[in-house]
Amino acid sequence: MNVRTAREDRSPSRKGARKIWRAGTLVYTSAGLAVLFCWLLFGDFAWQLKERSVTVTAQLVLKKFEASNFFAGLLIGSVPGAIGMILGPIISVRSDRHRGRWGRRIPFLLVPLPFVVVSMAGLAFAPAIGGWLHEWLGDGSPGLGACVLGAFAAFWCVFEVFSVMANSVVGGLINDVVPQAVMGRFFGMFRMVSLLDGILFNTLIVKHAEEYFVWVFLGTGLFYGIGFTAMCLNVKEGEYPPPDLIDPTQRPGRWAQVRAYFRECFTTPFYLWIFVGTILCVFSFQPVNAFNVFYAKSLGMSMETYGQYVAVSYGVSLVLAYFIGSLADRFHPLRLGIGAMAVYVAVSAAGAAWGTDARGFGIAFLAHNIISGFYFTAMASVGQRLYPKLKFAQFASAAMLLQAGMGALLPPSVGIILDASGHNYRLTFVLGGVLAVLGLAALVGVYRQFLRLGGTKDYRPPVVLELPVTP
Repeated sequence: MNVRTAREDRSPSRKGARKIWRAGTLVYTSAGLAVLFCWLLFGDFAWQLKERSVTVTAQLVLKKFEASNFFAGLLIGSVPGAIGMILGPIISVRSDRHRGRWGRRIPFLLVPLPFVVVSMAGLAFAPAIGGWLHEWLGDGSPGLGACVLGAFAAFWCVFEVFSVMANSVVGGLINDVVPQAVMGRFFGMFRMVSLLDGILFNTLIVKHAEEYFVWVFLGTGLFYGIGFTAMCLNVKEGEYPPPDLIDPTQRPGRWAQVRAYFRECFTTPFYLWIFVGTILCVFSFQPVNAFNVFYAKSLGMSMETYGQYVAVSYGVSLVLAYFIGSLADRFHPLRLGIGAMAVYVAVSAAGAAWGTDARGFGIAFLAHNIISGFYFTAMASVGQRLYPKLKFAQFASAAMLLQAGMGALLPPSVGIILDASGHNYRLTFVLGGVLAVLGLAALVGVYRQFLRLGGTKDYRPPVVLELPVTP
C-alpha cells in the first residue's frame, strides 16, 4: 500500500476557493480542521496531565515509603513494559481490523477510561489501605511499609493494564483523522499541550505532590476521565476499507494469526531498522528520566527547585514546538531526529562530567529536557510517515512490543547498577550517552534506506507479507 504524499492531502487551491483538507474519506475545511484540532488537543491535555503527574507522584510515594531503586525501577519501568508486550499488539491489531458505528479507534479509547480513573483513586488511598492491611494481619504483617508498597503495586498494575489499552491506539486515531500534510504541525501543537501540562504540574503541583499525593491522584484521574471522554464523543472517524478476509479453506487458528503478525512486522529489514533506531533513541533518555527525582534529592536539591528547572525546560520546548513541527513537515522527521541525537551525545557526556552538585546537575538536566523534547516533537510523526497507513496501529504496536521488552529490562538494570555503585547517579548520563550513540547510528541507517525508497518526494513503504485473503 502506498502512502499519499502531503500534496494529496490538500485539494488544489483556486483563487477564492475554500481550502480543503483530506484524511481518508474525511474532508475538512480550515474551520473544520481547527475544530478537530481543538477536540484532539483538549483530550491530549487531559491525557498528558495524567501521564505527567502519575509517574513523578508515584516516585515520590515510593521514596516516602523507602522503596529501593530496584523496586521503583521494576514497578515504574518493568511492569508497564511487560504489560505493553502482551496487550499492545493484541489491542492494536484488533483496532486496525475493527469496524463499527463508533469507528475503529474510539471504542478502544472509551472502554478503559473508567478503569483508569478508579485505579488512580486506588493509588491515592493505597497508603490507607496498606495501613488497614497491616493492622488486620497483626503479627503476621510483613511491616507497614511492605503492606503500603504491596497495595500501591496492585493498583499500579491495574492502572497500567488499562492505560496501555488506551495508549496503544491514540496514535492510530491521529493517523486516521489528521491530514498528513499538517501532521508535523499537529504534533507540534500536541507537544505544546504536553509541555503546558508539564509546566503547570512542575510549577504548581510537584512541590506539594509528596504531601498531597491523594489529591493529585484523585484530581488528575477525574479530569482525565472527563477530558478524554469529551474528545472521544466529539471526534468522528471516517470510513475504512474492509479488513482482510482470512481464507476459510485454510482456517488458520490464533497461532497462525500470531505468526502472520510477526511475519508482517519483523521480516522487512527497513521496518526493523526503524524499530531499533527509534527505540534506542527513546531509551537513551530513560536512565535520567527514571531516576531524576532520586538524583536531585541525592544532591540536596529541593522539589521546588527541581520543578523550576523542569518548568523552564518545558517553557523553552513550548516556544519551539510548533516551529519544530513545521520543520518536520518541510524537511522530514528523520533529518531532525538525527540532528537532535548528535547533540544529545554531547549533552550526556557533559552531564556525566559535571553533574556532581545541584547546580551542575540542574544545568545538565535542563539541557537533557530541551534536547529530548526537541527529539520527541521532531520524531512524533515519523511512524505516520513511514508505516503502511491502513496497518499503522499494527506496526506501531510492533515497535511498542520491542520497546516494552527493553522497558521491562532497562530501568531495573539501571537501578541495580546505581545500587551497586553507591547511588552514583551520574551513571545515568553515561548509560544514556551509550544508548544515544547506538541510536544515532541506527537512525542514519534508516535515513539511507529511506532515500533509496524514494525519499521525501516519492516515498513508498516496502510491501509486507500479509494474511491470505479470499479473491
